[in-house]
Amino acid sequence: MKNIEILGKKEQIKRESVFCFGTAVAVAVMLMVLVLPTTVKETSMQPAIDPEDHLIVSRQAYTIGHVQRGDIIVFKSDLKDENTGKKKYLIKRVIGVPGDIITIANGNVYINGSKVRESYIGEERTDGDIHNLKVGSDELFVMGDHRSVSRDSRLMGCIKQSRIKGKAVFRYSPLSKFGRI
Repeated sequence: MKNIEILGKKEQIKRESVFCFGTAVAVAVMLMVLVLPTTVKETSMQPAIDPEDHLIVSRQAYTIGHVQRGDIIVFKSDLKDENTGKKKYLIKRVIGVPGDIITIANGNVYINGSKVRESYIGEERTDGDIHNLKVGSDELFVMGDHRSVSRDSRLMGCIKQSRIKGKAVFRYSPLSKFGRI
């Protein structure tokens, strides 16, 4: 009788182990589909985001919502990584959404004729000379917050929304800056 009890317990432990392993795999796959852990490498988003900040990027943010001005997004650019030759992923702030008219003149950014107050940028002014650029129906105009070093829509033009990999939503490192973005 004891042998039957021992075999029964071993089977139960085996079933529970398989269930736990299967649950862990399912959770891992779900997280890979929903979020993209990202480490920032460049300075183009300072002061909001520094190099070596670790972020959670929501891959699903725009399946139920729309991109809005001010969102910080990660997207695949046409710029190539010097080491790998692969297209680089960039992180930038959305400045213009479909239908917006963008002008950059005298160090200021204008959207639809109104000067934009940008408390998040690292500089006093935005260099560039863009007059009445209309953002296409499936495009975005993006810029880094550290304008003097950022390679963005001022040089690359508008980006296609299909290139978006996700919205930066949370910083988990460094701990001193832990929280929502």
